[in-house]
Amino acid sequence: MSLNLSELDVGATGIVRAFAEGSRAAMRLREMGVLPGTEVRIVRLAPLGDPIEIEVRGFRLSLRKTEAAEILIESDDSTD
Repeated sequence: MSLNLSELDVGATGIVRAFAEGSRAAMRLREMGVLPGTEVRIVRLAPLGDPIEIEVRGFRLSLRKTEAAEILIESDDSTD
């Protein structure tokens, strides 16, 4: 199932597939190790839902919800 990183629930994991076309944050995210094929996990959300804390490659990043929405992922967690 393909969706945006901002749509995952806390504790869910997914594989980065691409960045939204025209993504302003894509270069910065790539420099921090958020690359296609990389697994990411939602660690927690701020009380009002923004920012989002993710774990990628053994370290944690905080992303704005708008930045997370530009990351297209394939969810590892199936609810079938």
